[in-house]
Amino acid sequence: MLNCLATIRRELGDLDRVRRVVKLLGMVNCTADFTEQPKVINGASDLLVTLYGEAGRHARSAVGMQQLPMNIPVEIEMIVEVES
Repeated sequence: MLNCLATIRRELGDLDRVRRVVKLLGMVNCTADFTEQPKVINGASDLLVTLYGEAGRHARSAVGMQQLPMNIPVEIEMIVEVES
């Protein structure tokens, strides 16, 4: 999530331009028997609510993946609404 926020800040110049977080997709690199993907992604969701309050609450999916690029543990995609 910190990388996502850094990217948003780089593109917008200021994280305060985020009006609300719309959706988060979390992909967790895991084995077939691991079933706690939502718990892994909770940290990202909780941080957004801490930063943005109600505007940080979002729709969310958390899924397990057999393999992610470069063997990264988690990949996050997010959609935010920004002020112009």
